Amino acid sequence: MSEKTVNEVSRDSRVLFQRASEAAQRDNLDYAITLFCQLLEKEPEFYDCRKALRQAQVKKAGTASTGFFKKMLSGAGSSPLVAKAQLALRSNPASAMATAEQILNSDPNSGPAHRIIVEGANALELPRTAVLSYEVLAKHSPKDKNLIIEYAQAVSAIGEGTRAENLLMALMREMPGDNDLNQALKNLSARKTLDEGGYGALESGEGSYRDILKDKKEAVALEQENRVQKSEDVAANLIAEYEGRLRHEPANLKLVRSLAELHTQKNQFDQALAYYDQIKRSDMGNDSSLDEAITKTKLRQFDHRISEINPFAADHAEQVAALKEEKAAFQISECQKRVERFPTDMGIRFDMGVLYFQAGKINEAAAEFQKAQNNPHKRLPAMNYLGQCLAKKRMFDMAARTFARAIEEKQVFDDEKKDLIYQLGTVLESMGKKTEAIDQFKILYESDMGYRDVGKKVDDFYAAQ
Repeated sequence: MSEKTVNEVSRDSRVLFQRASEAAQRDNLDYAITLFCQLLEKEPEFYDCRKALRQAQVKKAGTASTGFFKKMLSGAGSSPLVAKAQLALRSNPASAMATAEQILNSDPNSGPAHRIIVEGANALELPRTAVLSYEVLAKHSPKDKNLIIEYAQAVSAIGEGTRAENLLMALMREMPGDNDLNQALKNLSARKTLDEGGYGALESGEGSYRDILKDKKEAVALEQENRVQKSEDVAANLIAEYEGRLRHEPANLKLVRSLAELHTQKNQFDQALAYYDQIKRSDMGNDSSLDEAITKTKLRQFDHRISEINPFAADHAEQVAALKEEKAAFQISECQKRVERFPTDMGIRFDMGVLYFQAGKINEAAAEFQKAQNNPHKRLPAMNYLGQCLAKKRMFDMAARTFARAIEEKQVFDDEKKDLIYQLGTVLESMGKKTEAIDQFKILYESDMGYRDVGKKVDDFYAAQ
């Protein structure tokens, strides 16, 4: 998906965009925002519309908009819309972005919403859209090193190399000698040199990256490295190239990490983990993203081992079950380490509870979900799981009260609320309260009679009358 200007969208979209723009000019901002959002749901790549919407959101907020960090703690940051958007990011980034815009309509400074826009835009390859939100995030967190590096890389990706360098140099004045900033600046300078050699020709359609680079081999290598799905041969060629470079640059940890990722891609997990271990033993070993990468690599290794089991083996099911049990134990162990490192992070407590729940450790899971309720982003999911834990322990009255509280707190009638209502109905059935149970199922039936087995339950109830 590539971003579109007003001249590149359909005629109907141009007409609607003009109507929305005129409404914004007349300060009919609610109407303008509604139209802009409708357009973006239809065409999320419509950059001019996204930019106009952002201006209208800011104008509507005016001087009444409260501080960024206050909003993160008390406003849109705690909205159930944030959780909904985060859940949608992986499967439907365009939908996640639409939900984030709903948050920004009320709070154009919402950090969580802008982060969702960034991640969704990156997934859909909408770089200028990502930069719009990076600008807001950076404005309110100007000393967040990782954020500024991301922002600079995004700015560089849209061809504004000098601006990207200035962003990093400004932060380097605050953090002189920082290795990460130095390396990021070197990378941007190299890209800027490349862009200035022919970026204008690319934008006009008169050139190509191959024409820009004098060395044709370098052009091939650049194309190979930037492919999202590298073929086996390309990955092998890159591994050979990087290992050759590493012999001359043994302290280049970026190369080491790239090699780890490439070996993981080729299912060469022992080699990948060896390279990750090399980074762990360096000064960069405390990077939390490194721990996450190692864990993901080991989980992928488990999945690969499971896929390699002979499906015709007599004990196939037993082998699969044993490896899945080993994988679950590993996940629990890794999550326990994170809990010990960050005992007050209730988001990690929630993850721990889910793993315990999946492993059948209901008492342990319930304890974690009780704590996780203190995280506003995880409160309702934690209450849902806690209710299920209590139901499994046959504490049906307590489970029913937990589900009822969660339903009361849940304002939006979405899939999460449907699940809570269904869980409450199921618990009431288990308590022998058939009338109260069917009342819950009727609520679902009236909006979605195809939800789970609700249609059958309600139909059977009326058939028995």
